[in-house]
Amino acid sequence: MSFVTGKLNIVLRIEGLCILLTSILFYHQLNADWGLFAWLFLIPDFAFLGYIFNAKIGALAYNCTHSLIGSCFLLGLGMSIGSDITVIVSLIWFAHIGFDRALGYGLKYASSFNDTHLGKIGIRKNT
Repeated sequence: MSFVTGKLNIVLRIEGLCILLTSILFYHQLNADWGLFAWLFLIPDFAFLGYIFNAKIGALAYNCTHSLIGSCFLLGLGMSIGSDITVIVSLIWFAHIGFDRALGYGLKYASSFNDTHLGKIGIRKNT
């Protein structure tokens, strides 16, 4: 298993910050409700419930809600059918993903919750 390290890890975290800030900017431009933003922002984290079963299901659930695939699809759908609420929800989803990536929470490997493509997360033991 390999992780992104060094300067490339920093670039990917800055990229996450850019996703977050761009999502917020577009959300603001739509004059969308910030209360709705606050309520929906953490919804993708309910995917953590998959870890109740095992790390493989947890990683799958987390990755499905924390990759850009779903939010990109939802944004495209919302734009193509002219649905403001769909676009708004996709921007909140983008913002959440960007926030997590900026903090270093990457997509999960099935080996452990702490193993992500951006490196290990959590408490590091001195060995």
